[in-house]
Order: sequence, then structure tokens, then C-alpha cells
Amino acid sequence: MDNMPNDMTNKPALRVLLAGPRGFCAGVDRAIRVVEEALRRYGAPVYVRHEIVHNRTVVEDLEKQGAVFVDELTEVPADAQVVFSAHGVPKSVPAEAQRRGLTYLDATCPLVSKVHREAERHFADGGPDQVHILMIGHAGHPEVEGTMGQLPAGAMTLIQNAEEARSVQPADPTRLAFITQTTLSVDDTAEIVDTLRVRFPMIRGPKKEDICYATTNRQAAVKTIAPESELVIVIGSPNSSNSLRLREVAERSGAARAILLPKAADLDWSVLDSVTTLGITAGASAPEVLVDQLIARLRERFTLTIEERIVTKEDITFKLPAPLSD
Repeated sequence: MDNMPNDMTNKPALRVLLAGPRGFCAGVDRAIRVVEEALRRYGAPVYVRHEIVHNRTVVEDLEKQGAVFVDELTEVPADAQVVFSAHGVPKSVPAEAQRRGLTYLDATCPLVSKVHREAERHFADGGPDQVHILMIGHAGHPEVEGTMGQLPAGAMTLIQNAEEARSVQPADPTRLAFITQTTLSVDDTAEIVDTLRVRFPMIRGPKKEDICYATTNRQAAVKTIAPESELVIVIGSPNSSNSLRLREVAERSGAARAILLPKAADLDWSVLDSVTTLGITAGASAPEVLVDQLIARLRERFTLTIEERIVTKEDITFKLPAPLSD
């Protein structure tokens, strides 16, 4: 049980540094709106293949509205409405949906779709002797599985870190391209790309950075608060790649400690022992209400001084997919 201070009139002071931007990105907001609009238009249930975004609070809220989350299409009844998650899916998934007569909506983030098209373009540009593609990303992440599933088996090799970049041995080093997962550490990815470019001078890369604006901005923001923070709390789910990267970036950027916190109710008060400056950010799939709830809990025990550090403003929005956009 929490040990609440007896005299709440003498609450200790706590300085809170809020990173900005934080929380929802345009792709996450769009994916959630796809499910909500599908429920409004077609009624419940609407089936969603995998978590629409990696956040349990979001998933549970959509479940209350009538969304049903499944692991595979085999769990979806015939003639049902199904939504594909923001992370993207292999080409085999919409093909299977069509075969079964399912009506589907694709909530893939447009920036992930851009990476899919890059992979296809590199592959097609090779002609009869296709270009082999090195995908920088994390094994098992649905975005990686979706991207690698855009091309035939064997057309891509996954590179997870700089060590693998130093050891990969492609069949033809002169016919290579690379793409990246959108939610990686900017610094780690730069090291991997530099390694690949040194080893394979003819390797082709994306015309514009694959790591999305939201990932880049949130990592830049956490770098501004980490050096002054004895602890940084990253609000996000443990299966959220961008949230995990924020925790790593915070520690590398000078925070004495950084932790991942799915929601305020999970907070172990002991982590705040002796902390006088606390940094707070939230992953791109974490709603702002989770930040508000954490601050509300902190006010119960501390006298807060809150400073917001904003590195940039975001005004990007994405249209809903057809037919929801009409």
C-alpha cells in the first residue's frame, strides 16, 4: 500500500520538466479515428487485426466502443468489417481478406506506407537482377514484419544493430539498398547507416529519412530535459518501439535513470525517493490523458513546479482512407 504523507500541507517540492512534443502523432491519431469512424458508420463489432496502436489504454477504450481485437484473420467472421493496424501488414494479409470476402480498412500510417513503396521501388529498379534490401529494424515488430512482407521471401535482410551491419555479407555488394523502421533511435540508426555506407559505397538509401518526424521530434525533446532530470518517466506501453527508444535516449542523454510507465496507477512511489527534478514524456501511441493522470497523482504528494520544454510544434494531419474520407 502507498505510504501517503500524514501532513499534506507540507508536501515536498518537485520540479517537473515536460518534454514537447510528446504523445500522439498524426499516424496514431488517424488509426484511432479509422476504428472510431468504422464503428460509427457500420456499427459494432468492427474487428481489428492486432493492436491498432501499441497502447493498452487506447485498445481498451476502443473495445468499450465495440472494437474486437484479433491476432489473425482466421478469427474474423465471414462478411465482417476488419481494420489493419497502424504498423502495416504483409501483402498476404489483404490478399487473404479478399479471398475470404472480408471488407477491410487499412489504417497503416502513411509514413510506414512510404517505406513500403520505397522497398518496392528499389526492388523493381533492379530489373532482372533485383536489388537486395537491408531493412534496419527490430525482429518481431509488426512494422518490420509488414514491411518485409511487401516483397518475396529472401528479398530483404534484417539488420538490427551496428554489429550486424558490420558482419552482413550480401551476395552482390554493388546491388544493395537500405530502408528503416520508422520508430528507431535516430542516433543508433545513424551509426548503422554510416557503417553500411562505408562497407558498401554503392548502397542506395531513401530520398528522405525513413525515421518519422514524430519519433525524431520526441527524441529531440527528451534530450533537452534528460540532463537536468534525476529521473525521466516515459509514458508508454512495453511493446511500443518508440516509447522504448525514448527511455534509452533519456538515459544516454544524461538522465540518472529513465523508466517506462504504462499508466499512472502503475507508478511505484519509491522511484521518486530523493528525486527533486523529474522529466516526463510520452510515446507517440500514448494519449495525453495519461500524462494528465500522472501529474494529478504527483500533485497528491508533491508541490509541483511544471516547466514545458518544446523543441518544435507539430501540425501534421493525415486524411482517413477511402471510403471513410468521403
